Amino acid sequence: MARMFQLLGDPTRLSLVLGCLEKPRAVSDLAERAGLSLPLASHHLRLLRTAGLVEADRNGRQVFYRPADEHIRHMLTDITDHADHCLYPTTRRRTP
Repeated sequence: MARMFQLLGDPTRLSLVLGCLEKPRAVSDLAERAGLSLPLASHHLRLLRTAGLVEADRNGRQVFYRPADEHIRHMLTDITDHADHCLYPTTRRRTP
């Protein structure tokens, strides 16, 4: 578990995983969104795939990445929601 969090603790790798949460994305699309070269994005994605955080599907010459399973998707969605809550807490009103 610590290894998974270590990998996700890197902003670049986290950006790549978050980039494919909504739908499978091509390596070129993920690299462009993260501001990375294709080789560097591929390297990070290989580490994430080896750790079981993402899976790859090939369609012709393109490789599309997606979260490995719904657990990963839910974990990252929950963490994102929690971070948003901590950064932008709603003002709670006291009821008389």
